[in-house]
This record gives sequence, C-alpha cells and structure tokens, in this order.
Amino acid sequence: MQILQFIIIGLYTFFILFVLFYSFSQLALIFNYLAYRRKVKKGTITEDVYDVKELSDNPPMVTVQLPVFNEKYVVERLIDTVAAIKYPKEFLEIQVLDDSTDETVDIVAKKVEYYKNQGYDIVQFRRENRKGFKAGALQEGMEICKGEFIAIFDSDFVPSPDFLIRTLPYFKQPKVGVVQTKWTHLNEDYSLLTKLQAFGLDAHFTVEQSGRNYGGHFINFNGTAGIWRKECIYDAGGWSSDTLTEDLDLSYRAQVKHWKFKYLEELESPAELPAAIQSLKAQQFRWSKGAAECTMKNMVRVFKATGFSLKTKVFALFHLMNSFLFICILALSLLSVPLIVIKEQMPELKWLFQLGGIFLVSLVILFNFYWVAAKRNGRSFGEFMFLFPAFLSVSMGLSVNNAKAVLEGYVGKKSAFIRTPKFNLVKNTDNWINNKYIHGKLDFDLIMEGLLTVYFIGGIALGVYYHDFGLLPFHIMLVFGFATVFNYSMRQAFNVRSDKTKISNTPVPPSVNDSLEDNETTAKVKIVSQASKVHH
Repeated sequence: MQILQFIIIGLYTFFILFVLFYSFSQLALIFNYLAYRRKVKKGTITEDVYDVKELSDNPPMVTVQLPVFNEKYVVERLIDTVAAIKYPKEFLEIQVLDDSTDETVDIVAKKVEYYKNQGYDIVQFRRENRKGFKAGALQEGMEICKGEFIAIFDSDFVPSPDFLIRTLPYFKQPKVGVVQTKWTHLNEDYSLLTKLQAFGLDAHFTVEQSGRNYGGHFINFNGTAGIWRKECIYDAGGWSSDTLTEDLDLSYRAQVKHWKFKYLEELESPAELPAAIQSLKAQQFRWSKGAAECTMKNMVRVFKATGFSLKTKVFALFHLMNSFLFICILALSLLSVPLIVIKEQMPELKWLFQLGGIFLVSLVILFNFYWVAAKRNGRSFGEFMFLFPAFLSVSMGLSVNNAKAVLEGYVGKKSAFIRTPKFNLVKNTDNWINNKYIHGKLDFDLIMEGLLTVYFIGGIALGVYYHDFGLLPFHIMLVFGFATVFNYSMRQAFNVRSDKTKISNTPVPPSVNDSLEDNETTAKVKIVSQASKVHH
C-alpha cells in the first residue's frame, strides 16, 4: 500500500514539475512580447521590405489556395472575399482545391464559372480521392500552380482586401519563407464556448507567436491566413500527411533548414469559431494529436540541427510538447483526490506536500500570460477575471478528449483527418442545429466527462471531511469544467438526434429525391472529368 502511495506522489511531482517548467517558458515569452511592443511603440523596429511602388512595378505571381471539403455554408463567402483581394488579376491565380462529396461541388463550380467570366484566373481542382486529406490537396495543387508565392485560406476565413499588399513586402528578404497573420473572430460573442475559444486563441496570436518570433525561436504557420514562398515548401520536403498537423510539421522542417518566418500581429484575418462542442472537440483532438505526432517526428531533428542555440531548442521542445499539458492536467486531476487521503495518512511528509504550492507559481505566470494578451486585445480586467477561470476550467473539462489524442500521437496510432464543420454563424440568432455536417452521438468521452464530474464532487466532499481545503479551488474548477463540457455534449447529442429524427420522419417530395440523386451523379462525373484533365 505504501509503495502505491509513493508512486502516486512521484507521478504527481513529475507532472507538476513539467507544468512549472512549461510556465517558465511562457514567462520568457511574456518578457519577449513586452520588449517587442516597447520597440514597436518607439518605432525602433526596422525591416528590409519592398515598398508599394516596388511591388506595383514588378508584382510577383501569387497563387491563392482554398482547400475545401463539404463547405456548402461558407464556400461562396470564401471565394467572394478572395476575389476581392486587391492585386493585379494577371498576376493572381486562385485554386479551389475541392475534395467535396456533396452539393458544395456544384456551388463551387457556379462560383468559379462566374469569376472566370469576370476575367479571374480561377480553377476548381478536383481529385479522384482525398489521399493525404488537406496536405495532399495542397501538395497536388502546388505542383501545378503558377505562383512564386502561395497564400492559403481555410473555408471559414474572410481575408482582408489588402492581405497581399501587406504580406508580400516581407519577402524582399530572400530567406523569409512564410508570413503568418493574426486570426480574429467573426462570431466571438455567439456563446460562452466561442468567447472562451477566442480568449485562448488571442493569447497564442498575441504573446506566444510574437514572443517566439521576436526572440528568434521556432514558430508555426497556423495552417491558414498565411503566405509561403513556394521554394521554401519544396526545400523543406513539401506537404506531408503523416501527421494531423501538416502546418506545424512543415513549419519545423522549413525552419530547421534556416528559413525565416515572419509573424504580423497587426494584420488581422477574421474567421469563424466552432460553435458546437463536438466540432470543437474534433478540432482540439486534431491539433493535440498532430502536435504529439510532430514531436515524435521532429524533436530529434531539431536537437541535431546546427546553427541554433540551446535556448531556442528548449523553446522548441516546449512548443512541440504543449499538448502534453493535457496529459498533465488529466493526471494531476485524477491523482489529486487520492492525494487528500495520502496527506492524512502520512503526516510525516507534510513538507513534501507543501512543495505542491509551486503550482501557484505556474498559476501566477499563466495569469499574467493571459492578462497581457487580454489587455492587448481590448478586454477589461473585469471581463478577464470572468473569462480566465472559466477558460482554465473548460480546458480541464476537455482534457479527456485531448489527452487521449496526445497518447495516440505518441504511440503512433493513425487516424483520419477530421475537418471542423463550418456554420456561417455571424449573428447571435444564427442556428447550427440544422447543419447537415453536425451529428449527435453519445460516446465514451461523454460518459467519462459525466463520471469525472461526480468524481471531483467526491474530491470536494473528501477535502471537507478531512478539513483539507488546499485543493478545494482546483476541484471546484474541475467540477465546473467537466460539468460544462458534459452539459454541452449532452445538449448537442439530444438536440441534433431529435432534429434528425424529425427530418427523417418528414415526407420528401419525389422531386427533391431526384435532385439529390442528380447532384450526386453530377459530382461523380465531375470528379472523373477533372481527374482526367489533371492526368493529361
């Protein structure tokens, strides 16, 4: 029994120390970011860039790639906003990399035809299959594209008209391989779920990306709202689908070869946040597992690379392993309840348990990390004090979903690329329940989230019973987080299942059935037709 107690204490110590050291890396990013902002304010940051006249006199050929898969609700908006980008038509190519299997195919075809008639160089690129998913589509599109530079936008983005004018100047420096812009949010105020996602993403796109970039450390292309030098992609080995985060993987392969990345906090690219919990879980699962896969693939490569300081390599380690935090969170949460009993049974180790107070150091650093970002993004301190604990709690509530993803990534278990459904939600009155891409299901994660809610209520009761209130705030946050995620998941499951039942019980006119069959046949014909053109 005592051996088990020491194992629990040892594991708890290991995970809490990782969180502490990770927090120190975040603290360094805070200092980097504040130093960067001071220099920006003083106007002392100067860079060798093209001016507007240089670009207008000799504009480079640019390809804009739009990877699409079943995006009927947002694809028209995407193509329209890309077509509105200010750039000479004769130097702009638009590739709609359309892997869709539904009516999106016809929507895209009509839109592409419309803009072709307006004089745009735009093509709907179709493949026989989705081999390699997004990475495969990007790679195949790149092999036939005309551009020296390649901008990429996911289907839920609304790029600004001056995107190319403001990003291309930085490529005057020949070793700049990528320019990444800041994500902002079209539907931040839609719900608590979207507010918390915006809160977390703002910290990444403020303190983290800018802090790493200013410090000369590895950063990552975020998969969209950025522009690549095509030569950089080829030199790094091209797009690869052997991880779920092809963007992070290619970013590290390029930077190991000493290509420079430039992050622009001042250039905003609005996008839509997932409003449904299952969509958020799918996105978080992909990001977490992909980061773990990239760690296994690239970490040794980074530490073997020459020309980088040990400091930069350590930052890369924590950057790649940031999803390991979800394993730490879940492990610390589960171990915290038996720890209450162990503390009562082993009073001679009181000094050791008091070392658990170092967790407060991590919390203080985290508080400042998110506060700097929140303040920079215009949030009041009162709003921050509501969002910060809620964000931490819901992040804890997602730890079952995300920790499972990380473990799968580390052991090499492969899974399909599950894209995040888009809804075209802009107004608070918009509804996603009838969205054809949303499915309600009762899965293992949902059951675990419900059980863990009860488990941590038991932790609160145990602390009260032993008059040990040290972990009480932690357990309250865990209850709130798991209960919130469980509640959202249950509501989606039953709302969607109920709605689908109503739809399935509604008689469908024969003409509608015929139309659906015609669309499916048309899509198959176009796939074969486009594939034939590509092979020729």
